[in-house]
Amino acid sequence: METRNQTAVSEFLLMEVTEDPELQPLLFSLFLSMYLVTVLGNLLIILAVISDSHLHTPMYFFLSNLSFTDISLSTATIPKMLMNIQAQHSSITYTGCLTQIYFVLVLSCLENFLLGLMAYDRYVAICHPLRYTVIMNPHLCILMILLTLSISVVNSLLHSLMVLRLSFCTDPEIPLFFCEAVHVIKLACSDTLINNILIYFAACVLGGIPLSGIIFSYIHIVSSVLRMPSSGGRYKAFSTCGSHLSVVSLFYGTSFGVYFSSAFTHSSGKSAVASMMYTVVTPMMNPFIYSLRNTDVKGALRNLLSRRFSYL
Repeated sequence: METRNQTAVSEFLLMEVTEDPELQPLLFSLFLSMYLVTVLGNLLIILAVISDSHLHTPMYFFLSNLSFTDISLSTATIPKMLMNIQAQHSSITYTGCLTQIYFVLVLSCLENFLLGLMAYDRYVAICHPLRYTVIMNPHLCILMILLTLSISVVNSLLHSLMVLRLSFCTDPEIPLFFCEAVHVIKLACSDTLINNILIYFAACVLGGIPLSGIIFSYIHIVSSVLRMPSSGGRYKAFSTCGSHLSVVSLFYGTSFGVYFSSAFTHSSGKSAVASMMYTVVTPMMNPFIYSLRNTDVKGALRNLLSRRFSYL
């Protein structure tokens, strides 16, 4: 086996968005626009939920937390990518890389749990409507958010500390636009067996539990809806789940794309595209999905914007 030089690295090299200098201003403007749309769209969702008393329900409480998580996830990755495009030098410091790994893991894990909590909320609302306000009380909702946040923080801290113990070779190049734990571990010269076991075990457990909960919830939701005598009632029940199902499909589709591309393909381009969908496109699309498919959110946004413009 070829021996590679080991040293204490001061920075990692990230994938360049483009090597064509003429395309860099265009791509910079594109990603900056996508970031601003993500922040503005999710911020409007949060403000609409806060300002409209009709949206002070568990469903929209979880939605506002999801929007905040999407803003944070985009902020953890896109600004650094924009700085590298502007500087025409795709690098990140060792400390910056570990920080990015930590926040990406925290926020992606939290989003995963939030989607599971939103599915449970829909399950209780449709399958146990008479007990909904008793089961999904504010105390329980806040407790579930704090619990999932604590699990996400501990999980991410553990992975970050495990990366900290690794030694890396000279000029480590990450085939992504940001630091992602799986790809950083692949660059280590030291033994990574424990890291790989830990990260895939955590992915199966922390990813599998919410996904299993979502599948369980929707099996019971579909069964309950099909037993409804009124077609109007069935449509109303399914319409409250449509936005959530769209977001779930987008999130898990891109998440599986990241892990499958990193595990089964050696194409850096495919891994980069999958990661871009996961960290850039998904947070940007979530506000559109909820605002376009949800009449309550559309009404709250109209009221919010009309009040703001009336003050001008």
